[in-house]
Amino acid sequence: LIPSPQTATARVLVREAAVLCGCDWFTGCMQAVNPAVQVQWHYSEGQLMQPNTDVCHIQGDARAILTAERSALNFLQLLSATATITRRHADVVAQATSTSHTNANSEDNGKASCIVLDTRKTIPGLRQAQKYAVRTGGGHNQRMALWHGILIKENHIAAAGGIAQALARARALHADVAIQIEVENLEQLELALQAGANSILLDNFTPAAMRQAVTQTAGRALLEASGGLDLATLREVAATGVDRISIGKLTKDVLAVDLSLYTSDAADDLTRVDRGGRRIFKKNYTPQPSPHLPCLPHQTFHYMTLPP
Repeated sequence: LIPSPQTATARVLVREAAVLCGCDWFTGCMQAVNPAVQVQWHYSEGQLMQPNTDVCHIQGDARAILTAERSALNFLQLLSATATITRRHADVVAQATSTSHTNANSEDNGKASCIVLDTRKTIPGLRQAQKYAVRTGGGHNQRMALWHGILIKENHIAAAGGIAQALARARALHADVAIQIEVENLEQLELALQAGANSILLDNFTPAAMRQAVTQTAGRALLEASGGLDLATLREVAATGVDRISIGKLTKDVLAVDLSLYTSDAADDLTRVDRGGRRIFKKNYTPQPSPHLPCLPHQTFHYMTLPP
């Protein structure tokens, strides 16, 4: 369809506020097809993008740009979405812990703020990329894989015969990695503390139970909250005094950021590819002036689904 060689200019437009993440993946896809393709970014990695603004401009072989378009956008949409949802959670936690520390007694003011962690609940094949996106969004990485740390869960405890026995077996491995044990109530928490646990995961605790756990632990172990947490409850959980909050939805419940790539062909400027891969006319869209691309001002278009 596209004669070669033919040079084209294109741009990527973002339609919603989002944190940019995945520039290297996007550029890598383009240059894997043709190393001469150039990408000029208008936002930096980790920067908040404003709706209906240009993210980048692309210059190079038209066939290469259109060949790499879908893969490049897939990476950029997914990683930006992961970074964006992480930023929202991290901001809520930071505000909550900042307020709680301000109101706390002076003896507690030296305690580090609570942090947001990811989990291993990632899209298959994209764990390293998504964990990078979490860091870009202001979160922190939990274990990369099973070998990166020992997490003793309820099934391990049952198989080992109890909390103390499970911890003893884990230490006997001399694996030189962190050991964390999961507890489901305050009684199990006390057993873990008596067995010398220094990192404890509070699974599905209520905020009230978390506050009791913080008081009961009294700094003897690192406390991590997990299970069923969302933005609606996050502020209250962060204010309980736990050290970390792990959230699986940062990487597993991700809605791609709405990005579109347009070539310099004015006709193509009137359409976009939606999340389902369909090319559609833009709804009430007036192309914005650009120093690099032609536009058609004063024209409005409505949705009309075309064959893929």
